[in-house]
Parts: sequence; C-alpha cells; structure tokens
Amino acid sequence: SMEQMADTLTAEGYTVHNLDYPSRHQEIDPLAANVRQQIEAVTEDDDTIHFVTHSLGGIIVRTLQKENPLENIGRVVMLSPPNQGSELVDTLGDYSAFGWINGPAGDQLGTDTNGFIAQLGPVEFELGVITGDWSINGINSIIIPGDDDGKVSTESAKVEGMADYKVIHSTHPYIMKNDDAIDLTIRFLKAGVFDTESD
Repeated sequence: SMEQMADTLTAEGYTVHNLDYPSRHQEIDPLAANVRQQIEAVTEDDDTIHFVTHSLGGIIVRTLQKENPLENIGRVVMLSPPNQGSELVDTLGDYSAFGWINGPAGDQLGTDTNGFIAQLGPVEFELGVITGDWSINGINSIIIPGDDDGKVSTESAKVEGMADYKVIHSTHPYIMKNDDAIDLTIRFLKAGVFDTESD
C-alpha cells in the first residue's frame, strides 16, 4: 500500500526501506520490537532515519521512541494516525469480528485515559501529521465524532508535541496514495513544515 509513496521518495533522492510487520497477529510492543530489528538491519550506516507511517505505523514509531528510542531519528510524517486512540475500538472492540479483523494491536487502540495510547505521552521528535476528512464508511462515521476519514477522527490524529498538522480530502485506506499527501510528505521531510514561504 505504500509503494507509490516509496517510489516517489526514491525519485526525490531518499533511500527507502518499505518495512512490513504482522499487524493483525501481535500486540503493539512486539510489533515495535520487530520493526526495530528491521530498522537496525537496514540502516546501520545511516546518520539520520526519517519515517513515513500510515495508521498503526505511527503508534509503532511512538512506541519505539518511548521504550527504546532511536538516537538518529529525523523527521516523521504520520498519515491518519490514531494518536489519541480510536472511538471505533471503544464501541466495537468487544465484538469478535472486530478482533479477528484488527488483531491484538487493534484492541489496544482505544481512547481510555489509562489505555496503551494514552500512556505514550507527547512526541519528542519532529512530527507532521496528515489526516483526512472524507469517509466511504458511513457506519463508522456515525460512531466517530466530528470529521473523520472512516477510521480516525481529525481531532484524534493530533498529538501533543507535533510540529505541523494538515487535513486533506482523503479517506483512511487511500491517503498514502493521495497526491496531496505525498507532496506534503516530501515538503515536511525537507523543511519540517507543510506550507513553505514559496507557496
């Protein structure tokens, strides 16, 4: 799903490692450990490591930086991250079908003030958040308060400490393929902001 983003970043001169992990089979801590091992294997000689994540991927980066931080982390762009948790998990998390589709990590994405997400705290790295306000899932959007992308509300994508934030007209499943999202990602990785003075 991130191939178009990866190809564009490669064309911009970045060395891109499109990492995979078993998101529906483990809780967030072991997923983060899995990703950390992959990062170490492919970035041993790199001075700076940037991240572009989608959805749960943003929570994995936050988990990494809280529990076993990368000292050479650069800029991070999160696409539609449930940074304050997901109201869908609060409402549907007890249904077996939800757990089957989203796995153990999905069950940890609730908005409970004592839950996993709430314990991650503010971010302490350069972060830009891009999220969408277009839903193709009307049932989900009834559950989610305010504007949303069918999975995450625009407010829930925010997190304390982020450097910039942008809402675009995109859905959750396809935001990583959205031309505006790709352009904004490149801008943030280069300049640390979405809107530059030349706009």
